[in-house]
Amino acid sequence: MQNKLKIFSGRSNPKLAEKISSYLGVALGRISFKTFSDGELWVKFEENIRGHDVFLIQSTNSPAENILELILMADAAIRASAERVTAVIPYFGYGRQDRKDQPRVPISSRVMIDIITAMGTNRIITMDLHSTQIQGFAKIPFDHLYSRMVLLDSIKKEGLNPETSTVLSPDIGSAAISQGYAKHLGMHFALIDKRRYAPNKTEVSHLIGDLKSKDVLIIDDLIDTAGTIINATEAALDQGANSVSVVATHGVLSDPAIIKLQNANIRKIIITDTIQIKSNMELNNMEIVSVSNVFGSAIKRIYKNESVSALFDF
Repeated sequence: MQNKLKIFSGRSNPKLAEKISSYLGVALGRISFKTFSDGELWVKFEENIRGHDVFLIQSTNSPAENILELILMADAAIRASAERVTAVIPYFGYGRQDRKDQPRVPISSRVMIDIITAMGTNRIITMDLHSTQIQGFAKIPFDHLYSRMVLLDSIKKEGLNPETSTVLSPDIGSAAISQGYAKHLGMHFALIDKRRYAPNKTEVSHLIGDLKSKDVLIIDDLIDTAGTIINATEAALDQGANSVSVVATHGVLSDPAIIKLQNANIRKIIITDTIQIKSNMELNNMEIVSVSNVFGSAIKRIYKNESVSALFDF
């Protein structure tokens, strides 16, 4: 592509960044990082970016240094006179803290956007936010992409019979997206009414739908400690499900998720590469689908000042 496009990667997910740059036919830009002995970070662009359209690829999953690294990259790009700086955040960390649900707590997702915007960032691109209303916190263009265009292809390759398959939403929050999958796949739909008694701890309260002798497909935006997924899996099997497969965009996989998933009776786990999965966390029944083409297409359209709305359709 043209010489004004520059793609740089932070250290949170370089593999995805490489795939995105390959899709675009543009080499990743040269950038240096250092972590000093006291833990402080240092960033330097190793090539001229004056007057260029700069895209910074960095997921903001744990550790928190990933967020700071993105902020330092954005500030350095602005100070180096980049014409436009876009933060490409495949996984938007702190996306679950989107409201003040009790006294004396922050709205952390708003804080994240305020910091990114304050650095002078011109645009944000992300994927499958836990709460889509987070877009409203931003006063700059905010493109919310969806992984389902690639996940649907992977699901269809599993060869499930729509007449004997059911999409199961593990909670109310996932109901809308799960219904969308069920509609496109021509499958039945079921819902779990979930009660959360403490962070990262869930309990199945009520199941709405028939799962007997069905191949069940559990859809969620992320897998963190896997408590929600395991509870939904057990509920489905208790109701006579023939098999259970799990589909999620973001593989956060905090402890003890891997142990739980290994011991669960799950036929297939499909996640994307918005978060770089360590090789020792990849399971035999796990398929990692790349979303590089989705982000690459969005970057290409934005660079050419073309509409990205086609990428939002479902």
